[in-house]
Amino acid sequence: MKIFSVFGITKSGKTTTIENIIRELRKRRYTVGSIKEIHFEAFAIDTPGSNTDRHRQAGSQLVTARGNKETDILFDRRLSVDEIMRFYDFDYVVMEGVTDTCAPKIITAHNTEEVDERLDETVFAISGKLANTMQEYKGLPVINAITERERLVDLIVEKVFTRLPDMPPECCSACGFSCTELAARILRGQAKREDCVITDGRISLEIDGQEITIVPFVQDILYNAVTGVVKELDGYRENGEIVVKIKGK
Repeated sequence: MKIFSVFGITKSGKTTTIENIIRELRKRRYTVGSIKEIHFEAFAIDTPGSNTDRHRQAGSQLVTARGNKETDILFDRRLSVDEIMRFYDFDYVVMEGVTDTCAPKIITAHNTEEVDERLDETVFAISGKLANTMQEYKGLPVINAITERERLVDLIVEKVFTRLPDMPPECCSACGFSCTELAARILRGQAKREDCVITDGRISLEIDGQEITIVPFVQDILYNAVTGVVKELDGYRENGEIVVKIKGK
């Protein structure tokens, strides 16, 4: 699954850019999901006093509202991008306004000052209203999502890679870089997605069918613990695949 974010100041063209990206990706028969970051501090879909709110107030930690045309799942806290992604299974996920991720990003802006305020090493393109006045800025392509929709999606298909684990630097950096630094190097053509040590790890872990990201240090602990026991059993073969399944009581 490949993810990227489109972010910028209010009214800079974020949603219009995303609408056109989604339409073009779907036209090319990719499956697409999206995430919208709401910056209004008091935002909540649920309303005080509603039946679902009463469920929450009574102590329910996950409330689902199911109607004839939609189903809304309401958590009682802010989820991380990684937690949200566990609900997605698409070719591409487009995020609007999300910045707390190492995923590739597109800035939308009215002017270059707004770009400079937000520019970092994970940005690979610029769009929004600024695209009406220029085609390049600081080596980055400035692409109009309305009139050059195909060109913008061509760039997305070229640049956006399968999402990285987005681990804190102190937890991993086994590849020699933080996830953000590795993402930037991939975008610049200085590294490959396969350079992520976690993805290419020798240990995979699933809980209730959901794959769990584990850092190399923990992979080593699990590997040594399991092989230390299994190698004493008949049928053990060095470098063979070992599958352990643990069911709840």
